[in-house]
Parts: sequence; structure tokens; C-alpha cells
Amino acid sequence: MGLLKEFEEFAAKGNMIDMAVGVIIGGAFNKIVNSLVNDIIMPPLGVILGKVNFKDLALTLHPAMDGTPAVTLNYGMFIQNIVDFLIVAFSVFVMVKAVNTLRNRYENQRGSAQGGPPPAS
Repeated sequence: MGLLKEFEEFAAKGNMIDMAVGVIIGGAFNKIVNSLVNDIIMPPLGVILGKVNFKDLALTLHPAMDGTPAVTLNYGMFIQNIVDFLIVAFSVFVMVKAVNTLRNRYENQRGSAQGGPPPAS
């Protein structure tokens, strides 16, 4: 029964709503990043590198035979996923840095308004 009680307290605090909102916004952000990479970044990069479509870059490990599809190593898609990851990681870094800056500013203003030294970081 302890686990059920803990879950009830967790849900009552609103954490589940916050988490659901984060998942929904994360899904929408993922679509934006995918579009940025697939539609904006990779086409010019492919032209610069000799009219290469990264989605088509693959190494055939076993050719198609008798109706069975070829076995390929799709390293172009892997490169696109790395670019996706780097954009998401950089975006999260910028957001966390902005939140931390605002938090520090608020804490410093609150500390000076109360007449005491600013709180230690």
C-alpha cells in the first residue's frame, strides 16, 4: 500500500501534469528540429559536398537477391541523427543557461532587497 500512497502524493503535487506538458512540448520540438535538419541544414550541406543527399548514403552489405531486399548500412541517416542530436543538445543547453541566469538574478535581487549578502551559489 505504501507504493500506491506515494503515487497518489506524486500525482496530487501536479508533477504528472508538468511531465505530460513536457512530453507534449518535447514531441513538438522534435518535429521542428527534424524539419530544421532535413529541410534547411542538410540540403545546402549536401550541395556543398557535391550534390549528396545524406538520406541516400549507405553501404550495401549484401545485395538484393531473389526478392529479398538488400542489407545496407545507412550511415547517411546516422549523420542526420547526429546533427539532430547536436541541435537539441545545444537548444537545451541554451534554455538551461537562460533559466539559471534568471534564477541567479532573482536570488541576487532578493538578497539585496532584504539587506543581506546575496546567497552563495
